[in-house]
Amino acid sequence: MLAGMFLFSAVDTQAKFLTSEFHPAQIIWFRQIGLFIGVLILLAMKGPVILKTRQPALQLTRGGLAICSGLLFVYAIRHAALADAIAVSFVAPFFLTILGALFLGEKVGIRRWSAVIVGFIGAMIIIRPGSGAVHPAVLLVLIAALAYALRQVIGRKLADTDKTHTTVAYTAIVGSFLISLPMPFIWRTPETATHIMLIISMATMGAVAEVLVIKALEVAEAAVVAPIHYTLILWGTIYGYLVFGQLPDLWTWTGTAIIVAAGIFTLRRSRAQ
Repeated sequence: MLAGMFLFSAVDTQAKFLTSEFHPAQIIWFRQIGLFIGVLILLAMKGPVILKTRQPALQLTRGGLAICSGLLFVYAIRHAALADAIAVSFVAPFFLTILGALFLGEKVGIRRWSAVIVGFIGAMIIIRPGSGAVHPAVLLVLIAALAYALRQVIGRKLADTDKTHTTVAYTAIVGSFLISLPMPFIWRTPETATHIMLIISMATMGAVAEVLVIKALEVAEAAVVAPIHYTLILWGTIYGYLVFGQLPDLWTWTGTAIIVAAGIFTLRRSRAQ
């Protein structure tokens, strides 16, 4: 999960850089390329048997959620500062804790519920609704975070019956199909070597990160690995400063600190149980 978060942060940075030239949906399409090519290679090696699933509806739903969360996030960072968007995305582990309790039967005590509430308060401190301090586009990150959490919960549920490569295959195929639908209307051909290199890098890193996160959720409860999502702020702040010259303000750091503290508490309670 830690390695996956590091790679996802690098992917987000490259995606934000590309939003100045390409439509967010096309950027997501680029991100899907690496995963889709990897699945084609896997199909050639092992045959269609890897598409055998006992829960096709969940597989299709997960593929759709993957595109939804990615697209909303890229739309957000097109306008908002990278660190602000990443900080708000930290509500995803709290959504994951809630959904893990509701749909996976994972035990969540009063202390961890309290940590979830504190975490959302931290998110509101970052967003400061109505203040105009943060670009309104960050609100899209909240929806993206919920879609992301739903996707991970479904991944955990699928791990009971389907193999990792089956889930990856469906995520790649379903996601690629859905995001390809608007391409004839928004397509712009990459023209520079920089764009091509970034696209290849983003697609590769995104594919590897996806597999790492799925594997992490196979071997540990969602509530245990979820707080590791917070390491994104370290890489996001560094990338945001080096690439875009953006740094979080005091309120963002305060809200982030509250969320991280709540996340660490949640992790410790999970381990204790």
